[in-house]
Amino acid sequence: MRDFGPDFTWGVATSAYQIEGAALDDGRLPSIWDTFSRVPGAIDNGDTGDVACDHYHRWREDVDLMSGLGVDAYRFSIAWPRIFPTGSGPVNPKGLAFYDRLVDRLLEVGVRPFVTLYHWDLPQALQDLGGWPERDTALRFAEYAATVAEALGDRVADWTTLNEPLCSSWLGHLDGVMAPGVKDLTAAVRTSYHLHLGHGLATQAIRAAARLAPSIGIVNNLSPVESATGGDEDLAAARRADGHINRWWLDPVCGRGYPEDMIEVYGVDLPVHPGDLETIATPLDYHGVNYYFRQVIAADPDGPAPYSRQLEVPGAATTAMGWEIHADGLRRILHRLADDYGVERIYVTENGSAWPDRVGPDGAIDDRERTAYLEDHLAACAEAIRGGVPLKGYFAWSLLDNFEWAYGYDKRFGLVHVDYDTQERTVKASGRRYAELIRQSRAVPAV
Repeated sequence: MRDFGPDFTWGVATSAYQIEGAALDDGRLPSIWDTFSRVPGAIDNGDTGDVACDHYHRWREDVDLMSGLGVDAYRFSIAWPRIFPTGSGPVNPKGLAFYDRLVDRLLEVGVRPFVTLYHWDLPQALQDLGGWPERDTALRFAEYAATVAEALGDRVADWTTLNEPLCSSWLGHLDGVMAPGVKDLTAAVRTSYHLHLGHGLATQAIRAAARLAPSIGIVNNLSPVESATGGDEDLAAARRADGHINRWWLDPVCGRGYPEDMIEVYGVDLPVHPGDLETIATPLDYHGVNYYFRQVIAADPDGPAPYSRQLEVPGAATTAMGWEIHADGLRRILHRLADDYGVERIYVTENGSAWPDRVGPDGAIDDRERTAYLEDHLAACAEAIRGGVPLKGYFAWSLLDNFEWAYGYDKRFGLVHVDYDTQERTVKASGRRYAELIRQSRAVPAV
């Protein structure tokens, strides 16, 4: 563990809709996920986040779990519809008070709060006005960011504007498998643009409102992309897939503008106003990487943009999500951010795996597959650090088993098991191993 050094940040991560529950408590109104989860067939088993892990009422217990694991930091998201139930003013004081109490308690036990402002739960009221395809939503997001930063920015220093805008755009507005369930390329591209604009405006708003000097970043889910063959068609498809998955999300915020080849692939005019691209490229303090799998790509000329498809890798080990386990892909992505984009501060903001956990007769959960996955991906992080990557922290996904979006409650990612009938929490073997690795990193001086 000596590669990580004494200043490395060890954390866990969650998101509001996946754990909080209390869907209508204390003035909260529906988000697009409350609406989407009620679309017949949209969510496995007809599950919703109405109760989830009941974190809204059990947050003290969950903070104690973090303290017991010995983590340095907790990455969590704010539920926009708790702060602005209708998307903009007036502020809901009870919703803001929940996060105020949570931050205070985290600091009391020595856990650093990393606040994510948007983890996909757009207030339904804003969706009714057009949602992210409309420019006004980016402006409302900046107002929301300023409000939260003003309230918490005397104690919170670490901020994330957006989590995985790819999912909001491509999965929510192109493939239709996530909220709001739209299937329209033009809407998807406009969504991606306005998410980026909202990110830039929010970054500026946080810096203006926070009293502590803020560290602000964006979190992208990134994958190394490989061609299935050496053929020209597959190589071109892999290039398009890389643009769709990686470059479209990194280039604009790094000041390179939108990739011209992808603008041509999509064939959609970007709704650019004067000064927008500079706003989108507002300098950041860090970049967050969510990593789960690599993508092996073949051409799919009859499919949707970007006219490529991901292939299964024959013989590869996979998680319960069907995702290939490929730890070296994380090392490669970290190097790409550092070497190709010149990013000087990086966090792994999510990394984890789902497995069909079994509760033993003694109540224990011996999740050896998750433990091995964790160790292998941390080894990839250590190798990246040895190679010169400025990796400053790692956040395991997830602290708790939770509502896994379209998969409902069937897929479990947690270091802590949740019995959804009783809400009892049980630390799994992987959680105990993570705590041990954290202790070891603190005991061994960096060389």
